[in-house]
Amino acid sequence: MKKLLVLFIVFAFYNCKTSSEEFVIAFGSCNKQYEENILWKEIIKNEPSVWIWGGDNVYSDTDDMSKLRNDYIEQWNQKGYKELANSVSIVATWDDHDYGLNDGGTEFHKKRESQQEFLDFLKVAKDHPRRKQEGVYHSEVFNTKKGSIKVIVLDTRYFRTELTESEIEGKRYQPNVYGKGTMLGETQWNWFTNELNNSKADFNVIVSSVQFLSYKHGFESWGTFPHEVDKMKSIIKESKAKGVLMLSGDRHISEFSKTKIDGMNYPLIDFTSSGLTHSYTGFSGEENPTRIGEVVSEISFGILKFDFDTKKITMQMRGKDNILQQEIIQSYN
Repeated sequence: MKKLLVLFIVFAFYNCKTSSEEFVIAFGSCNKQYEENILWKEIIKNEPSVWIWGGDNVYSDTDDMSKLRNDYIEQWNQKGYKELANSVSIVATWDDHDYGLNDGGTEFHKKRESQQEFLDFLKVAKDHPRRKQEGVYHSEVFNTKKGSIKVIVLDTRYFRTELTESEIEGKRYQPNVYGKGTMLGETQWNWFTNELNNSKADFNVIVSSVQFLSYKHGFESWGTFPHEVDKMKSIIKESKAKGVLMLSGDRHISEFSKTKIDGMNYPLIDFTSSGLTHSYTGFSGEENPTRIGEVVSEISFGILKFDFDTKKITMQMRGKDNILQQEIIQSYN
């Protein structure tokens, strides 16, 4: 009888412990399908419920859809990825190299065809509304016993207008004249505003393929459209959505950026995770006034652990052998 009582207490304790475990999302970007990705097995060790592709999911840079299709097939057939994709929910956006045109935007003449190949890769049904929509933006809600997380995926390619070449040597782009051009386009902006305004989720994760807060590096970023940055901040504030966080990729480095938005009781964080198969190993520094912590210039992936009891997110950069590279914990009370 004593043994049974002990077993019952241990079992009850175990159940109590597992029921309070955090909901885990893993994400990453910049993945060359023709190179071995040694991080898939490390990602799986973290037992995520969701994997988010942050863009450059394959490197194709082509308007030949048969080549793009074969590149996606090659990626799907990678053992580690197939194991992950068959066991968790997959959410994704694209960036330029899987879109088809380096630094490309609305001018890409094969964007409609490329979108269909992208959706094929994600196994989206042929009759799904996303097949008729222009652009790959979409949202998904993940419900748990303790709360919910809404993932809002943006498309920063399909509607993005012309960039301004930089006048400074060593930098590719500079901010457009304030008010000139768009990152998302009117239709997507209206959709996004509605998604955030009507969100009842405890946490709201916004996925952008390019960085939102860091822009002084002179590469692609939201900072090339300063009026769009202000618009995004205003929508986030006015929506009063809970626990808003941004994820980004593209840069072949990982870093945390953080800013305070007047009228909000928590900071906006842009968690950049890049890349999965290759990284900016020659990184020697660049200006980012919003950076917290250090830049990680080794291959890495991102982990988000959501705690509904404390309203906190633990954000981690992890790399080879699942080593913790950097971590921050943000409260959203």
